[in-house]
Amino acid sequence: MKANVISIVLGGGRGSRLFPLTDSRSKPAVPIAGKYRLVDIPISNCLNSGYNRILVLTQFNSASLNSHIKNTYHFDTFSKGFVDILAAEQNVENDQWYQGTADAVRQSMKHLTKYEYDYILILSGDQLYQMNFREMIDFHEKNNGDITIATIPVNAKDATGFGILKSDEDGNITDFTEKPSADILPEWKSEVSETNKRQGKDYLASMGIYVFSKNVLRKLFAEGEGDDFGKDFIPQAIGQYKTLSFQYDGYWTDIGTIESFYEANLDLAQDLPQFNLFSSSPIYTRARMLPPSKINGSYVSKAVFGDGCIILAAKIENSIIGNRTRIDKGTTVVSSYIMGADYYQTTNEIVENEHQQSPNIGIGKFCYIERAILDKNCQIGDNVRIIGSKNLPDGDYDTYSVKDGIVVVKKNAVIKSGTQIS
Repeated sequence: MKANVISIVLGGGRGSRLFPLTDSRSKPAVPIAGKYRLVDIPISNCLNSGYNRILVLTQFNSASLNSHIKNTYHFDTFSKGFVDILAAEQNVENDQWYQGTADAVRQSMKHLTKYEYDYILILSGDQLYQMNFREMIDFHEKNNGDITIATIPVNAKDATGFGILKSDEDGNITDFTEKPSADILPEWKSEVSETNKRQGKDYLASMGIYVFSKNVLRKLFAEGEGDDFGKDFIPQAIGQYKTLSFQYDGYWTDIGTIESFYEANLDLAQDLPQFNLFSSSPIYTRARMLPPSKINGSYVSKAVFGDGCIILAAKIENSIIGNRTRIDKGTTVVSSYIMGADYYQTTNEIVENEHQQSPNIGIGKFCYIERAILDKNCQIGDNVRIIGSKNLPDGDYDTYSVKDGIVVVKKNAVIKSGTQIS
């Protein structure tokens, strides 16, 4: 019999490391792969696992995320499934916004009293992976767990950025530390597969995916202290509750920085990407009823296109092209993510732009774009050169930012003809 599960997706905080993509939206609402939002990943994983009762906790810059969820996830009248939004709220009992991952769930527990459930599955809204959560829940039940943490083997370089744990041969977690310094790492090696050992992945990192038995989570909140699962409640639970490690060997990445976001997207255009968009487990998103994309006279290699694009470019290589993107003739796009547009301009708007000598939404003629991210609704004129490189210093400017050598053109930015950013 299928376990009785409620899933909670954490909508994320300020997301400052993903600025300027998070200037007007929360991290889970950031567009990915040309047609999805990051929040579609955990929700789709839940639905593909057979768990269709999902709550999304939102707080910062949540309008775009709320709109996407409201317009995307609908269930028939006779289904018990739902994807509902729980927005942070101030009340007579608590006048504080969410202070951390655990505090967000703790403040939301009163809304769960109307549901029947045995387990709470807690997920992050800003990770890229495909996982059958039913296997994790079955592991939790079979081993009589109180808490189960999804873990993934990582190398020493990455280990300092995660919660690292030790576990015994039965999968019981015996110790946990949050973002350990490099000098103490050798003490934190765990038993991993021979394949992972050969790759230098000797450390087990928390993926920020948790299963809690219902009464255990309530006891932890009643007895424990702190605002974060990794920093506070997980260390307190070890030794007091049966805390298990569920090792995951598939592809998983935390979309925490501009560089990780950029690399995860461009990998999707490779011959054998690490994240398989073409698997039998679909990624669900809003159905926009757009026309198919149209490409005329372009050389295209290793590129992914969203819907409703009009492409006249000379060359597109190693790039992601989002919904409603327009690229004019003579333009080259290399190793870039073009997010596209939220709407099509009318004929009158295009004529008015020509009269005002202002660029239209999209990329104009004879431009060169490389190692860049163009956010939604950018207006790029003719003969514009935008070239990112590791030699470019980080900085934030009126229409773009530079991070890790990647040029990020801001949402709705207007870049005049002849501009050079390099």
